[in-house]
Amino acid sequence: MSPSSEYLARCRELVDAVERQQTAIHQVADWFADTILAGRMVHLFGSGHSRIMVEEMWPRYGSFPGFNPIVELSLSFHNPVVGANGQRQAMFLENVSGLAERILRNFDLSPKDSALVISSSGCNVVPVEMAAEFRKRGVRVVAIISRKHSEASSSRHSEGKKLQDFADLTLDTGAPVGDAMVKVSGLETPVAPGSTVGGCLLVNSIKAEVAERLTRAGAPPKVLTASAIVGSKKATELFESAYDEHARRLAKLYENLGKSQP
Repeated sequence: MSPSSEYLARCRELVDAVERQQTAIHQVADWFADTILAGRMVHLFGSGHSRIMVEEMWPRYGSFPGFNPIVELSLSFHNPVVGANGQRQAMFLENVSGLAERILRNFDLSPKDSALVISSSGCNVVPVEMAAEFRKRGVRVVAIISRKHSEASSSRHSEGKKLQDFADLTLDTGAPVGDAMVKVSGLETPVAPGSTVGGCLLVNSIKAEVAERLTRAGAPPKVLTASAIVGSKKATELFESAYDEHARRLAKLYENLGKSQP
């Protein structure tokens, strides 16, 4: 089997791993749909490469308002690699205690909100504290981790806690320990990670289920749709109305900020 064939075979295993979590996915979709129907938002957070799943959920084609992507560039801007804004700094910062609280200080959260926190290892400080801070504010938390990798990894949290310790429900990408899935003859370490594939399968499965629930409830979502499908005029209308709805929902996260906080 060639390396690329092996990778694709392992990805089919990830599809199976996600398929086995359908009951949990449906539960998450119920929670997220309830939040959106209440006029609130589902908060999305991931540091490092877990940012990919945040942006996969919203905003992009086939997605819709109701999600608040919390993307901290200091934790996820990898392009320079070294030098200013380099990877070393990002990896350092995602283990700085207290940063999660500072991030969430920007939002007026409600128990009607929900949160999705993504971390392959579930062991870095910021995503763990992010989940803990959400829970402290009465927000229901869903975690996405790579369970085998997380269980084989050591937490950097001061109390040894992992992301799943602060989650109401935990989903598994199905990726292996170390994430990389392909062994190449003559190469000491494996290549080609799988957590992003598994994570994207999970978030899009959730997204589809949420869309079905919103539509069934008489509140069909405004889906960002390509002009190749609906024509340029309709596509523009959908984009504008979706972004306007996002702005209105986001405004609610700021209107009472600080009134009950120090």
